[in-house]
Amino acid sequence: MRVTFHGVRGSIPAPGPETNRYGGNTSCVSVRGAGGELVILDMGTGLVGLGKELMAQEFGRGAGAATVLLSHAHWDHIQGFPFFAPAFVPGNSFRVHGMARSSSLLEGILEGQMNPSYSPISSLRNLGATIELVAVTTGMPFDLGGGISVCAALNPHGSTAALAFRIEQAGRSVVYAPDVGYPDGGPSAEVLALYRGADLLIHDCTYTPADRAERRTRGYSSYADAADAAARAGVAQLAMFHYDQDYGDDVVDELARACRAELDHRGATACTLTAAREGMTLEV
Repeated sequence: MRVTFHGVRGSIPAPGPETNRYGGNTSCVSVRGAGGELVILDMGTGLVGLGKELMAQEFGRGAGAATVLLSHAHWDHIQGFPFFAPAFVPGNSFRVHGMARSSSLLEGILEGQMNPSYSPISSLRNLGATIELVAVTTGMPFDLGGGISVCAALNPHGSTAALAFRIEQAGRSVVYAPDVGYPDGGPSAEVLALYRGADLLIHDCTYTPADRAERRTRGYSSYADAADAAARAGVAQLAMFHYDQDYGDDVVDELARACRAELDHRGATACTLTAAREGMTLEV
């Protein structure tokens, strides 16, 4: 699988000279399977740039298909969707798997941001592409075709929750765990099982431990939380992700150095550490 980061920030976009190296767009990651299958993880503003790339491929001809795995519907994870060019092209198709009690409730959540008060599009039904919405049942694997299977678990995220996803193909695994604020005991047994032995864990790394302690109710992780989860789950590679919008590139550099030290301290010296940035591609 080929994993590409299109947006790595949290909460709001953060463009400007201080974020040029890591990028200022919000959460969006793409995964290309061995057979060319496309899975999109979240639809933050990074989705807009991905859409422009896809328009030069089969999606520009109305012959594209992709799966979207939506962790939750906070704005920094959905705001790219109304500006995603392939969604306007008849013939393209997208299946969105997300967190809701039913598919109709998930549709209502995404319809909400199309309200004329917020968007001139007014409705999902005004998009040219076919959009199918599917509510995820945690702990129940589902098949995306091409030998790709997905399983999800819930993580606490402040007053709500966010899905973490494990994607597997041909014996390789990618786990995506954004927006998580663990309780004092760390990840649940269910979540650790989802992470266990992953080739790549993409994990929320919003804060320093000090900032996380001051903003605990917001439901995000520090680099120490990410390192702890990676070490306990025995993952091969940890990718830091979802940096606070107020952290410039130099601060993210410091997060990475501190996270490396945390991994080593926890005995995870063999775990590779990557600080995700826009445009970066990892082969898994």
